[in-house]
Amino acid sequence: MKTYHLKFEQYLPIPLAEAWDFFSSPLNLQKITPQDMKFVVISDFDNDTRIYPGMIITYNVSPLFGIKMNWMTEIGHVKEPDYFVDEQRTGPFALWHHQHHFKTVKGGVLMTDLLNYAVPYGIVGRIANTLLVEKQVKNIFAYRNKAINDLFGKFKHPTENK
Repeated sequence: MKTYHLKFEQYLPIPLAEAWDFFSSPLNLQKITPQDMKFVVISDFDNDTRIYPGMIITYNVSPLFGIKMNWMTEIGHVKEPDYFVDEQRTGPFALWHHQHHFKTVKGGVLMTDLLNYAVPYGIVGRIANTLLVEKQVKNIFAYRNKAINDLFGKFKHPTENK
């Protein structure tokens, strides 16, 4: 099984506690996922629910060609407010291991996502990754970056001219 590794970084102009509060709510994932994916959390959570180790989160999602599928992830590790990890239990990938890291920096928070994933179906999956899947994953994170900027404002690096 071929495993792919992607890293995404984004600076947030908010305190660490606010970043953690937002990203530790499973319901907020829907707010930062492209609408054309028809991403819906179907687990029965309320707005006060926060992640914890062993938490199972179920979704409906249409990642490609409008094909609706179920996706289930488990929160494997949580070290508040530094990081948490979600791993796919069932869904479109052969492997999905997603680390979310948060670090206080001057002017806000550096959020780092480390994603390891694999596509099923052997050589066909590797070809699909090259032609479609990797681009789709990167587009999802690009959308997320914009949605987060829209929600919290764009981070201004302290070294930038005013």
